[in-house]
Amino acid sequence: MTELSQATRDALLRVGTSTLTGILSRRGLRNMFLQDVWPIRPDGPRMVGPAFTMRFIPAREDKTATGRGPVQQRAMEECPPGYVLVVDARGDPRAASAGDIYCGRLKARGCAGIVTDGGLRDTEGVFKTGLPAYHRRPSSPPSGIVHQPADLNLPIACGGVAIYPGDIIVGDCDGVVVVPPDIVDAVAEEAVTTTLYDEFAEAEVVRGRSLVGLFPGAGEEAKRDFEAWKKTRSGGG
Repeated sequence: MTELSQATRDALLRVGTSTLTGILSRRGLRNMFLQDVWPIRPDGPRMVGPAFTMRFIPAREDKTATGRGPVQQRAMEECPPGYVLVVDARGDPRAASAGDIYCGRLKARGCAGIVTDGGLRDTEGVFKTGLPAYHRRPSSPPSGIVHQPADLNLPIACGGVAIYPGDIIVGDCDGVVVVPPDIVDAVAEEAVTTTLYDEFAEAEVVRGRSLVGLFPGAGEEAKRDFEAWKKTRSGGG
């Protein structure tokens, strides 16, 4: 199991996926943001946790899950507390990947969220559970119409991104980004610093300062002003 320190978890809950994608891009990781995957509500809770994966294949009437056990039910019971259930629905939202009862079970077990590149049903109920939930769009039909659950906790694709079990999943109002676990501590630390500088730059823009030498690259004058600005903040310096 992936161990995510409380300090790193807290840091990732404070920074934006936009900041994280920029940092990952500078490290050569340019396809880490899930495409066509959004929160069920823009005002929903943020999400951070390691990935536990489930893969759907297309449903076929003459085939069943015989011998595999109830894979979808197992996902809700076996996703570890603090983890995010990430579902490979092949980008197909014609039938739901889960609904409010399944999501309620994840929440009750202490899981950190659910992500699918398909759809979720009963989204009003999902929202009421308090579980962070991300999907392509709402979808009322039950999963079996389109999807057959195939396996758990293997590498999958979701939103056009490769997801490996234990990858760190971060979600906010913009969407979902994947952070490799071996660099997550360094990325989180850099993201906190970047976020603080962005707050400074935003304040300077409001005051009428030019972007030249301020953003996206900080010149020497901006760096000095940033250090002075930090000292004016409570706990800064």
